Amino acid sequence: MTLVDTCNKIFNDTVALYHVTDDVDAQVENPYKEGTIEHDLMAKNWIDAVQWHLEDIIRDPAIDPVAALALKRRIDKSNQDRTDLVEKIDTYFRNLYSHVKPLPGATINTESPAWAIDRLSILALKIYHMREQVERTDASPEHIARCQAKLDVLLEQRDDLSTAIAQLLDDIAAGRKYMKVYRQMKMYNDPATNPVLYGKK
Repeated sequence: MTLVDTCNKIFNDTVALYHVTDDVDAQVENPYKEGTIEHDLMAKNWIDAVQWHLEDIIRDPAIDPVAALALKRRIDKSNQDRTDLVEKIDTYFRNLYSHVKPLPGATINTESPAWAIDRLSILALKIYHMREQVERTDASPEHIARCQAKLDVLLEQRDDLSTAIAQLLDDIAAGRKYMKVYRQMKMYNDPATNPVLYGKK
């Protein structure tokens, strides 16, 4: 099984596991050994699954404003956790390919392996939920048809992205491309760089 196959299997399994309870507060035991790429991929997709549903909840027009603010804070933290984990996964790839000497003329990709895998994780959620729409028994035939067309596109997108990630990893391993890990450095989360926060001192 290739690494991309492993990603897709873990993401599909994790999305299904989340929907066993469909509860943003559910606790789950990561079945993979800590320190492995599989462990981090599962943790990444769990964060994405929970955040997907938090984003649904916060859009309830009848939500209490105090509860909405608490949810916004939770989503902000989730976004930071997600970013930290993507960067951890990119560090794994950087270490994995640290022995590779880039060939003359090697180029850098527009996005790192882990950020491409991040998109693959989100696609697993989109596919799951679009398939839910296709399988609804209370929706109109027109709704079902629209959602089926979207599902077909999402499935094609997953195939294309999976192929592109596999090619990128092959190119890095062969020295045709090289990678760097750039930290996101989100200024609004840092009390030293967000003027609203450091201005309160």
